Amino acid sequence: MHFLLMLILGFATTAAPAAQQAITPQRVEKAPQAWDAKTIAWQKVDPDGTKWAVLEGRSDVPGEAFTYAAFVPAGYYNHHWHTSDARVAVVQGVLKVSFGETLDVDHLTSYPVGSFLLVPANVKHTMAADVDTIIIGTAVGPWGTHSHGDHQHH
Repeated sequence: MHFLLMLILGFATTAAPAAQQAITPQRVEKAPQAWDAKTIAWQKVDPDGTKWAVLEGRSDVPGEAFTYAAFVPAGYYNHHWHTSDARVAVVQGVLKVSFGETLDVDHLTSYPVGSFLLVPANVKHTMAADVDTIIIGTAVGPWGTHSHGDHQHH
């Protein structure tokens, strides 16, 4: 029995360094970073008042995870869907969302600061805000957003 235990432990200790060596050359060193609603450097500002920024990673590389921020101004609403899953945290304001095939501002659910949402790829949804709202999300490239063109800002 003692021999069997030593044999198992021996395999466990010899297998671990080999697995680490296989992973290490592919690692990319990244510096720690942090963002909040006040420190986002907006890269794109649209005429309707929405803003967008890729905080880290690249949204155009297939299979690469990236982090983005979006500013949704008070009074804005839009019906759209994304080409990949979006994982979203609300960091300022209140994000309002309803799910469905068409624009639906009558059945919005409010998600205040501290909320986290998973919006699966290709799930059509209405996004709105009554107050200036900022979300930070993660997704995997290539990222694309498709809209019905029925967005408003009032």
